[in-house]
Amino acid sequence: MTNAIYLTTTEPFSGKSIIALGLMNLLAGKTEKIAYFKPVISKQRTQIDNHLDTIAKHFGLTTPYEEMFAFTRDEVVKYRNAGKEAYIIDTVIEKFKKLQEKNDFVVVEGSDFMGGTTNLEFDGNISIAKNLGLPVVLIIKSEGKSAKEITDTAVTTSKSFTDEGVQILTVVANKIDPDKEVEVKAQLEKLLPKGILATTIPQNKDLGSPTMKEIFESVGGKILFGENQLSNQVDTSIVGAMQLHNCLTRLNKNTLIVTPGDRGDIIIGALQANISKNYPKVSGIVLTGGLEPEPSISKLIEGLDTVVPIIAVKTGTFKTVTNVANTQSRISPDNKEKIALAISMFDKHIDTKTIERKIFAFRTQSITPRMFQYQIVKRAKEVKKHIVLPEGDDDRILLAADLLIKQNVVDLTILGVKENIEAAAKRLNITLDYEKIRIINPATSEKLEGYAQTLCDLRKAKGLSLEMARDLMHDVSYFGTMMVFKNEADGMVSGAAHTTQHTIRPALQFVKTKPGIHTVSSVFFMCLPNRVSIFGDCAVNPNPTSEQLADIAISSAETSKMFGIEPKVAMLSYSSGTSGEGEDVDKVRKATEIVRQRRPDIKVEGPIQYDAAVDPSVGQKKMPNSEVAGQASVLIFPDLNTGNNTYKAVQRETGALAIGPMLQGLNKPVNDLSRGCTVDDVFNTVVITAIQAQQL
Repeated sequence: MTNAIYLTTTEPFSGKSIIALGLMNLLAGKTEKIAYFKPVISKQRTQIDNHLDTIAKHFGLTTPYEEMFAFTRDEVVKYRNAGKEAYIIDTVIEKFKKLQEKNDFVVVEGSDFMGGTTNLEFDGNISIAKNLGLPVVLIIKSEGKSAKEITDTAVTTSKSFTDEGVQILTVVANKIDPDKEVEVKAQLEKLLPKGILATTIPQNKDLGSPTMKEIFESVGGKILFGENQLSNQVDTSIVGAMQLHNCLTRLNKNTLIVTPGDRGDIIIGALQANISKNYPKVSGIVLTGGLEPEPSISKLIEGLDTVVPIIAVKTGTFKTVTNVANTQSRISPDNKEKIALAISMFDKHIDTKTIERKIFAFRTQSITPRMFQYQIVKRAKEVKKHIVLPEGDDDRILLAADLLIKQNVVDLTILGVKENIEAAAKRLNITLDYEKIRIINPATSEKLEGYAQTLCDLRKAKGLSLEMARDLMHDVSYFGTMMVFKNEADGMVSGAAHTTQHTIRPALQFVKTKPGIHTVSSVFFMCLPNRVSIFGDCAVNPNPTSEQLADIAISSAETSKMFGIEPKVAMLSYSSGTSGEGEDVDKVRKATEIVRQRRPDIKVEGPIQYDAAVDPSVGQKKMPNSEVAGQASVLIFPDLNTGNNTYKAVQRETGALAIGPMLQGLNKPVNDLSRGCTVDDVFNTVVITAIQAQQL
């Protein structure tokens, strides 16, 4: 079997990005080191290839850019004309082998077919795949083609490869009209040689639509306003040559308006429509004829809070419209929404289990951060859960929600005012799917009175009146926690704009702890370069007792098993074994004994120093008979001061990804975010919350 694969097509703009991103995402969860290699790039060496840049940045590849390709297209033409084709192949093989030696898996991307040498590029792809000894994923561009044209191309092209001894793993009919999917797949399965997997992926407008940045690069000119909105997606374009009231009736979602530069009425009308609740989003404006707005119009635009990209070009309206129509979309590194959508389409339409059986001949014992993230996202998708996000007024929450829904990870409820959330989504240039995201305003919810009565009943022994409970239910943390308590949501994630105490207080009051657990604690998943360790408690308990430390250790061991990590628990102290004495060491020693008594099935060692816990050589010297020393996966810190500082030091000094904190010990999952959290932090915390909910 192989540890590399070759992606190729027969013409440009075939949608290779979907396969490349999806396959890389799949591999990131299966192997430690992956690389991406493109033998021939379209750009000059002084320019960055967009697709290599996108892959490298999104998956955090460590391969230097110059090692990700062998030649530019111009160099290949020059060497071919000089009769040096052997040199081309030898160089490609040499660079590929170096990557193969350094990595566990290499994805190789064939030519873009962007030049005038289509036949040579096609033959070159066959030659490279053959000489590298790689199986091929063949991508057929199906856009605008009949079912017969698609199948004929697939069969003929496959034969060209197999005649040269190149194995085809799968043929992907990409960008296909959904109405033709069933027919084409049936014909491919009938006509392709046995063993070749037939796949179809439908056309998706959101992936095919260019951004304003791509429009700008296509039409040229200069940007007058809105440079920070160049990521706006363009789904359609119109010519603004009619009167304003007629132009407005032609606006659809993500419309680009092409109009002469002296049409101030169209310009101002389009900008007003963009911020109006009654009109769809305008992507941008292109001003033609070398004309720019009058100074008074420009001054008005400069005073607006929200301005779409406005580009001035010298070409006339007809030529500009042609240039816009000919603009092809590419997925760029900064377009997270398109990347997420491409990966989601791959996961939905590709038979990944069959692909795995065909290409994966190995398993790795180490778990990288990317592998861990891939695995937990996959687990969350297996039994989709419903998570409530109380902080709908925070941009990070909305951005993460957009990614979670596009990747179909969880169902979501967001608490907040719907109009404000919709306005924020428009400002953030994200397309929240309101059919999949439920928005609730606690203040106007029909559930509020019933929730208040439930809270009053639960807390009346503490002197809580119905009026006080009603006031508390206006608080998003209480409202979201009550949704979880009443099984109207499976879990809650909050804390981006609230303190830890504000987030978890309602859970402590009425969600309560699991039977046998008296201590709510937290863990961080510390994703180090070649392993994932669990650190607890780094966020909740300032100075736990021996009994509380035992609770934390037992809960952390269960969490470890929940996430597929064998729990080997180290009870950390400044002393290992019997070498030290003192109140702090005795506390850890007692906690270790409690764990052994309550849970003899858990492998636990303590007291033990950090280096003896994680370094095999140190562990062997200090505690040679321990089954935990040197290989601990769960590290329990003696107090919050030590734990919080240690996780932050490890995170900053090693570049480790820290996922969490994840609260443990509660009857139902409620998790806290840091107020300095990133969008990725929100995404990952929702994922682990969903996995917690699956265990109930």
